[in-house]
Amino acid sequence: MTLLLIATGDLIAHRAASVATGRELLALADPPPERVVVEDVLAEPSWDTSVSTQLALARRVRNAIAEDEFTGVVVTHGVDTLEETAFLTDLMTGPARGGIVFTGALRPLHDANPDGPTNLTAALTAAADPSLRGAGAVICLGDELHASRWATLTSGGFASTPSPRLGRVIEGKARLTSTPPPRPPHTDGEPETDIALLKTYPDMPPSLLTTVTDLGAQGVVLEGTGEGNVPVELFSAIMGLTSMNIPVVVASRTPTTEIGLSERMGAISAAGLSAPKARMALMVALSKGGGVEAAIRYFNNL
Repeated sequence: MTLLLIATGDLIAHRAASVATGRELLALADPPPERVVVEDVLAEPSWDTSVSTQLALARRVRNAIAEDEFTGVVVTHGVDTLEETAFLTDLMTGPARGGIVFTGALRPLHDANPDGPTNLTAALTAAADPSLRGAGAVICLGDELHASRWATLTSGGFASTPSPRLGRVIEGKARLTSTPPPRPPHTDGEPETDIALLKTYPDMPPSLLTTVTDLGAQGVVLEGTGEGNVPVELFSAIMGLTSMNIPVVVASRTPTTEIGLSERMGAISAAGLSAPKARMALMVALSKGGGVEAAIRYFNNL
């Protein structure tokens, strides 16, 4: 059994005057007895992670699992955008046969009590555990396991609320306490990278929607309020974009599938996803083109 550790730097690897390599991180952890192959990947800080880096990580994980080269993969990643990269990986890997675990840290290595080494130990343990095979991409922090679809960053780590936590790593084993979410639709195409994300607010000018599409966006995700409500001023812009075969997906500040009156204007429900994750999903939905109809089909099956 061989695990792959992909290290991208960031806080989990930050020392006072340098950044630890993946192999140095591994030396600080207490990994399972399986062989661990380490790959260091040059990546931006997680608060500025580019789509190209996210796609590169997702592809590497997909290939490592699909080719049966590794029985599990662990990715260290900054927590700012960890949930988006993990969910994109989840969408792109399909019915993966190995464990896929993302982890990070809330405190750097030079802290008096760094959490990175213990988080990495738990993540490696989880990735090697057969119970995670087929569960999709999972986030592991503080011994807790969260499905990437449900995970949300909080001030103290990650939470799955209102969905249940997937499980925990206890005594060297991954123990699942809830059923993983259904596997997302799988596509072999190349995700569309130019997807805009806008947070709506009262009196928001409709020109903001057309501005991003004039600049090349092939789809738009709107974060509405309440049950996915958006200002009525945007209705005509939504209708105009959908008539041009540019999908508009509406998410909410709360995990709901409702999107209010905007659905009548042609908007598509984000299927309960947060706005950042809906952006990842729309990227994958448009991987073979298809515009509005492709987006509708994809989100209806999420």
